Amino acid sequence: MQNCSTKIFAAGFALLLLAGCKRDAIQTFRIAKDQAPVPIEASPTSALPPGHPSIGDATAPAPAMTPIENSTSPLTWKTPEGWTEVPPTELRLASFKINKDGKMADVSVIPLGAMAGTDEANVNRWRGQVGLSAVTSDELQKSAQNVEIGGQPAQLYDVVGTNPGSGDKTRILGAILHRADSTWFFKMTGDGDLAETQKPAFVEFLKSVKFSGATAQTQMPSTLPPGHPAIGDMAPATPAGPISHEGQPNWTVPSDWKEVSGGQFLVAKFLLGDGTTAVNVSMSAGDGGGLLPNVNRWRGQLGLQPVVDILGSEVDVSGGKGQLVELSGTNAQIGKPTKLIGVMVSQSNRTWFYKLMGDPTVVESQKDAFVKFVQSAKY
Repeated sequence: MQNCSTKIFAAGFALLLLAGCKRDAIQTFRIAKDQAPVPIEASPTSALPPGHPSIGDATAPAPAMTPIENSTSPLTWKTPEGWTEVPPTELRLASFKINKDGKMADVSVIPLGAMAGTDEANVNRWRGQVGLSAVTSDELQKSAQNVEIGGQPAQLYDVVGTNPGSGDKTRILGAILHRADSTWFFKMTGDGDLAETQKPAFVEFLKSVKFSGATAQTQMPSTLPPGHPAIGDMAPATPAGPISHEGQPNWTVPSDWKEVSGGQFLVAKFLLGDGTTAVNVSMSAGDGGGLLPNVNRWRGQLGLQPVVDILGSEVDVSGGKGQLVELSGTNAQIGKPTKLIGVMVSQSNRTWFYKLMGDPTVVESQKDAFVKFVQSAKY
């Protein structure tokens, strides 16, 4: 058994079952024939890391800049029917929510200065956020749709993939406009079907935008704010805004974990160590897609090929069944060694996903605390 276990870890993959609260009750079992990692083209150095708030997400501390109120905003727009305008926060100049038939989407407008990065880096980062591999510059140009923003030509990118936490279909509509002194990002992120039906409204919204002469006087951030991870760094930024505990199980959080806002798709988020590693918690209706598809989705995030079979068993955890997956590979976005420990807890009508991912040294040191955290959850 010792030799088999060692071989599994050498392959960069092991699957563990949670069994009650004792560490010695965790059993190791194997995955059928693993394969060599898929070669992954390193992402551009300006790409943001997985779990980093996308340009267009209000999840980083605000840099020092002149506050912008709607009455003096450097641009105006016509809000589409069914969109709810919400107060702009942090890097956002404008923000909207769409909620229809229980499905949600988020729209953001962000202007950036010198730190904006290239279109290729930003679009490939968006692709990575929904589980897609990077594309080349030529492929990117072919996928771009020409649109108009404020009477000026811009490019719209339609990216369809899955939510890394739940596996649900997710769509990103991202429009990029280059102006003389800034780059503007107009982005819709949300449920795949809802975003698809809202695409015509999004394009009309872009056409309705009008820039005023105030843009020249508006101070654009040219550097990231203090404490924000550098572009190209693995560190996930600390999401800003109030922390909501709605829908969270009762659990015991390790004292050295820092809870931050989970944003739109996460039930909870915690930063560990120096911020290069994070724990994400999400929940999906039903079986969440099943164990094998989620294991293969996680493997894809680390540049590993999918497996075709999982041999193992299930044991009881609080409120359901728990499977713990341990993966080591290379981050598909930034080309850095990364370790991932993911736990699925299945219940009669929903599935919980716990994911610890980041710097291999930090992940390994936090493994026991992570397992105890999952086991402590009462649903």
